[in-house]
Amino acid sequence: MFQFGKRILLLLAMNVLVILTISLILHFFQIQPYLTHKGLNLQSLAIYSMIWGFTGAFISLLLSKVMAKWMMGVTIIDPQNASGEERMLVETVRNLAQNAGLSSTPEVGIYEGAEVNAFATGPSRNHSLIAVSRGLLKTMSPSALQGVLAHEMTHITNGDMVTMTLLQGVINSFVLFASRIIGYAIASRRDDEGERNYALQHMISFVAEIVLSFLGMILLASFSRWREYRADAGAARITSPHKMIEALQTLKFISEQRGFPSSREDSFASLKINGGKGFLSLFATHPPLEDRIQRLQEGSF
Repeated sequence: MFQFGKRILLLLAMNVLVILTISLILHFFQIQPYLTHKGLNLQSLAIYSMIWGFTGAFISLLLSKVMAKWMMGVTIIDPQNASGEERMLVETVRNLAQNAGLSSTPEVGIYEGAEVNAFATGPSRNHSLIAVSRGLLKTMSPSALQGVLAHEMTHITNGDMVTMTLLQGVINSFVLFASRIIGYAIASRRDDEGERNYALQHMISFVAEIVLSFLGMILLASFSRWREYRADAGAARITSPHKMIEALQTLKFISEQRGFPSSREDSFASLKINGGKGFLSLFATHPPLEDRIQRLQEGSF
């Protein structure tokens, strides 16, 4: 209950921060309203859409490490005082960072959870975090664990967090821009007194925004699946294909035996997500485990 309340509080605080930031930007640059008595100002609408589309995405990126620590309850391992399993974890990440050519080692953390999961987050390559669940440490062999960590390390070296943020910002901006134009165009007829039906316009824009957002989710999920294949390939290069295959096979075995435990925060989930089937596969952020394993076995990377 406490964790749920903390997540709600953090999300509310994030939304307030985004709204305040956008309001300050609009006021500082004196952005004119995109809808005037003369009609739709496309230039103002484009600027308005980009500000709303990118601001929230970039604030989420900048605060991603802090949010992950708070929402998942991640305990950061102190490299100077680490021992036993924690020391092994830190040293493995340090070696992988060197193999991957990173100039600094990501922070390493553990969070309490039965789920078999690991994730990487952070605003940049040099300010990143790799965290694993206690369940993953208990389940994975040392070689499979190295494959998991290499997968997350590749997400960092590929700059996937920044790329996803940019793509999310572009999609958000397009959705806002296009939905407002659609609403304006369809509700362009005026009533008998020459007044525009603003209520109808806003309603149509709202519906169009929902539809376009779903299409944007499909595009974003498609890119996410592609970056997972690429992270698998990167992990195979900085460790070995065998270790990455072992990690995925272990994960597949667990999913078939008992299914995945519910994650406390799906936005940070990584290896533990399996691709969907049928229509739902369009919204899956990860490819099916079978496909990932097959690609590595065939050397298709």
